[in-house]
Amino acid sequence: MTSYDIAIIGGGNAALCAAMTAAEAGARVLILETAPKPYRGGNSRHTRNFRCMHSGPLGPLVEDYSEDEYLADLLKVTGGKTDEHLARLAIRTSEECLPWMQDHGVRFQPSLSGTLSLARTNAFFMGGGKSLVNAYYRTAQSLGVEVLYEAAVTHLELNGDTIDWVDYTHGGETHRITPKAVVVASGGFQADTDWLTRAWGPAAQNFLIRGTPYNRGVVLADLLEQGVDSVGDPTQCHAVAIDGRAPKFDGGIVTRLDCVPFSIVVNKHAQRFYDEGEDVWPKRYAIWGRLVAAQPDQVGYVIIDAKSLNLFMPSVFPPLKADTLDELAAMMDLPAEQLNQTVADFNAACGDTSGFHPTELDGVATSGLEPPKTNWARPITEPPFYGYSLRTGVTFTYLGLKVDENAQCSTATGKIKNLWAAGETMAGSILSQGYLAGFGMTIGTVFGRIAGREAAAYAN
Repeated sequence: MTSYDIAIIGGGNAALCAAMTAAEAGARVLILETAPKPYRGGNSRHTRNFRCMHSGPLGPLVEDYSEDEYLADLLKVTGGKTDEHLARLAIRTSEECLPWMQDHGVRFQPSLSGTLSLARTNAFFMGGGKSLVNAYYRTAQSLGVEVLYEAAVTHLELNGDTIDWVDYTHGGETHRITPKAVVVASGGFQADTDWLTRAWGPAAQNFLIRGTPYNRGVVLADLLEQGVDSVGDPTQCHAVAIDGRAPKFDGGIVTRLDCVPFSIVVNKHAQRFYDEGEDVWPKRYAIWGRLVAAQPDQVGYVIIDAKSLNLFMPSVFPPLKADTLDELAAMMDLPAEQLNQTVADFNAACGDTSGFHPTELDGVATSGLEPPKTNWARPITEPPFYGYSLRTGVTFTYLGLKVDENAQCSTATGKIKNLWAAGETMAGSILSQGYLAGFGMTIGTVFGRIAGREAAAYAN
């Protein structure tokens, strides 16, 4: 049997960045991917873009995006709860990652219409995350990286400060390998509904999982049980409000709804519960999953009118459409009298809308309304009226493996000599709460490359 220098657990962006980097340093690398080949790539195949610092125009990115501005954006969404040293490392390194990504087969395109506010901060992949994943697999295989699909890792044997072996199942049999080094890049535990329910309570039964059904946290749980240092809170995650008609798993980016800033959002009692216009959507979309999770039955409803329909990226499902609010209420099973009252109160609180600007904070706000709407507040008056249901869509969980600036894992007694982690499984080291569009790919790329470099140096 082949002996490998490095076993990489997981098959998404972070795993592939680690594999290519290690292979380029001369290491013999094996990727163990739980998913079947058509579903390889974890959540990365659902991504669209990469948030990138740059001091001037870079690839598809316009103008500049400084380290301090990037960090300020991160601090805003995390409420200041981040490891600033690791955050700055990810941000600073992102600038050199973009040309590296191009060198490894990724192609970029200009920002999509409806996402123009990201043209300065986020580089979009031509063909989306699926194309990025496929390009990286091609490059990895040309570098001699071996890949096993449907290879489910069940146990890493931690002996003191060393991982002695890795157990996995493949083809109906159990296998054991003894690589010199191991990189864990196998995501969070969001696809394990029982684990989510232990953290969140019964509400989690109503959550939808935006990404792969294969991220069940098996390796994470195995390592945490053996005393590997953890980071993050099991109830914190990247959760967004998605179309309520999305499937339980794997709906991906197309089920995301970007209409909230131009709408009012109500609960099943037809009452508003939060400021829909708090900030531009790429900075605030990730709070709405948690907001909806706190509502009765973990559901919300978006109400917009005809003048707002073309201001956002459409979802894969068309909205419900009605000529009157009464009709819309009946279609959405909402109390019609209360919905009419909520819309009337909102409309009455709207003022001068002449400064309305859909892609930037315009200060077009309500007055005397609770909760307020602080931007993009225009009366909902123009039929037809449109509605979407919202459910909590979990992307990935933040409880993970604590790492240092070399992506190395540790226990209470010190560093584990041959264990590194990258991607969503350690993202909680930087993301304690909230989310910033495209930042998961940044973390995975930066720390994947670091983990691959360090594991190869150790193995060699």
